[in-house]
Amino acid sequence: MLSKVIRAAATAFAIGTAAIAVAGIALTVPAQAAVRSAVGKPLNEAKSLAASGSYSAALARVSAAEAVPNLTPEERSVISAMRQYIEVKSGTGSLGVKAKFANDYNAKRYRDVINDGELLRKNGGLDASSMQIIAQAYYLLGDYHGCSRYIMNNFGNGGGEEVMKLQMRCAYESQDNESMRTALETLVARTNKPEYWSQLLNAAQSTKGLSDHQTLDIYRLKLLTGTITKADDYNLLAQLALQLGFAAEAQAVIEKGIAAKVLSGDRTTRLLTMAQKQAGANAAKSAAALAAANASPNGDALVKLGEDTWGQGQGHYPDAIKLIQQGLQKGPTDKDNALIRLGVAYYSAGQKDQAVRSFEKADGDAKQKIIAHLWAIFARTH
Repeated sequence: MLSKVIRAAATAFAIGTAAIAVAGIALTVPAQAAVRSAVGKPLNEAKSLAASGSYSAALARVSAAEAVPNLTPEERSVISAMRQYIEVKSGTGSLGVKAKFANDYNAKRYRDVINDGELLRKNGGLDASSMQIIAQAYYLLGDYHGCSRYIMNNFGNGGGEEVMKLQMRCAYESQDNESMRTALETLVARTNKPEYWSQLLNAAQSTKGLSDHQTLDIYRLKLLTGTITKADDYNLLAQLALQLGFAAEAQAVIEKGIAAKVLSGDRTTRLLTMAQKQAGANAAKSAAALAAANASPNGDALVKLGEDTWGQGQGHYPDAIKLIQQGLQKGPTDKDNALIRLGVAYYSAGQKDQAVRSFEKADGDAKQKIIAHLWAIFARTH
C-alpha cells in the first residue's frame, strides 16, 4: 500500500529542537551557612577543588564531610547539594550525566547526545523521554536509518504519538515505505485520531488498480471514521453504492450528508430520489432475488444480497451475517470479498472478535488484503 500520501504526510511532522532541562540539578555552588566547622571546612575545600577541575579530590572532601558524626538535617542537605553540584559540573554520576546530556543537546552536539545515552543507561537514567531525544539527535544528524533503527530497537511499536511521528519522518527521509506505513498504522491504532485515519485511508486510496468495490470500502471507512467532510466525498460514496446495487446504503449516506449540512441542492435531491426508488425496487423483488441466489451455482449472489441487507442498517445485521455465511458455504468466486463482507456485518452486529478473525482470513489477493487490513484496524479501534 503506498505511500505517496503517507510520504506527503510524513513531511508535515516537525521535529522539536527546543532546549531541554534536567529537573532537580543544582547548577550553582550551594550555600554553607549554619553548618559546623567540621563540615564546612571540607565542603569549602571541595568547592575550591571542583573549581579547579579536581573532581575526584572534591568528591573525596565531600565524603569527609559526610563522615562527621551527628550530622544535622541542614548539614546533610548542604552536603547533598555540594555532591550534586560537583557531579553536574564534572558530568559524572547520575545527575552529572543527565546534565551533560542536556547540555550536549542544547549545544547541538548531537553525536555526543547519542553517546551520552549509554552513560545514562549505565547510571539508570535512560527513560522514554531521553530515548526520544536520542532518536531526535539521530534525525538531526541526518542519520535517518539510525533514527529508525534506534526507535525500533528501543520502542518497537510501543512508542507514544510523538515517537511514532518521528519514526514516520525518519522512515520518509530514508525512503522506507514499509516503516512509514507501520508507523502510521500505529498512530491510528494508538490515538484513533481522524487526521491519521485520513492519511491512512488516502494512502490506501492511492493504490493502483483498486476496483470500484474496494474504493467503496475505503469511502465507507472514511464515513465511519469521521473523515468525510466534503460534498464530493458523500456524493462519490453514494454513487458507488448505487452503481454496485446497494441503493439502501446510498440513501442512508445521502441522508447523513444532508443531516451534516454538507449536502444540499438539486443534485442532492435527484440523487436521493434515485436511491429511494432503487431501494424500493430492490425491496419489492427481494424474495425473487433470494430465490435466484439460492439457485445460483456459486455463492456470489448470496454474498451480494448479504451486503445489500447490511446496507439497510440497524436491525438487518443478523440477516446479513446469515446470507453471507450461506454464500461462503456455497462457494463464492471471490472468497476474500465474502470474508470482508462477513467481517463488516459481524462488526456492525457488535461481534468485533468474529469480525477481526474474518478480516484476517482474507489474505489472498493483495488489494483485497489491504482492504481487509484496514477494516481490521477499524474493528480493533472502534
